Amino acid sequence: MWELVQETVNYIKEKTNFTPEYGVILGSGLGSFTDDITIEFTLPYNEIPNFPVSTVEGHKGALVFGTIGDKKVVAMQGRFHYYEGYNMKELTFPIYVFKLLGIENIILTNSCGGINQELVTPGDIMVINDFINLMPSNPLIGENDERFGPRFPDMTEPYDLALRSVAKITAKELGIDFKEGVYAGFMGPYYESKAEIKMIANMGVDAVGMSTVPETIVAHYLG
Repeated sequence: MWELVQETVNYIKEKTNFTPEYGVILGSGLGSFTDDITIEFTLPYNEIPNFPVSTVEGHKGALVFGTIGDKKVVAMQGRFHYYEGYNMKELTFPIYVFKLLGIENIILTNSCGGINQELVTPGDIMVINDFINLMPSNPLIGENDERFGPRFPDMTEPYDLALRSVAKITAKELGIDFKEGVYAGFMGPYYESKAEIKMIANMGVDAVGMSTVPETIVAHYLG
């Protein structure tokens, strides 16, 4: 894995000569976020060594490099999912690449289903404060490379408290309504049955989707 990530990072650096500070993964329907980026480089996934290729409608499949204000960002215009047939290492590969590109802060977004009855309007925003992994695996299974992170990372605060505070303060300043809650990662690729929804609600879950948890685990593992 280390050698594959290094190969990918070297290719990206050669093609862009750009050092991003922030990574953003764009969920379904959120690809237009790149309209707010002053774009300097775009790299299609199928041109990047070792990178998976998104197969889901609404996921364009490109890394977009540029600035928002004075912040250098790289945005993933399309993510990868376990249900597409990728294994956990493959679908989280971009997170390892982000880390070795020098990125320390990642924003993960997704489109998901509201379980909490306060999340009933399409477009409601939830700041995730914790997760429950309902997928049949996780991306840290297998031999561990200490150059990336520890064998047993602590997941008691997978979403950084300081960054969540920034999100909430900014939303209030801008008058954007939001909720805060627990996200469950469900394997898919079908929407949950009524019995599964009831089970998830009883577990204390506020929203459920088919992504985000694997990337969260790896991002936190990488620091």
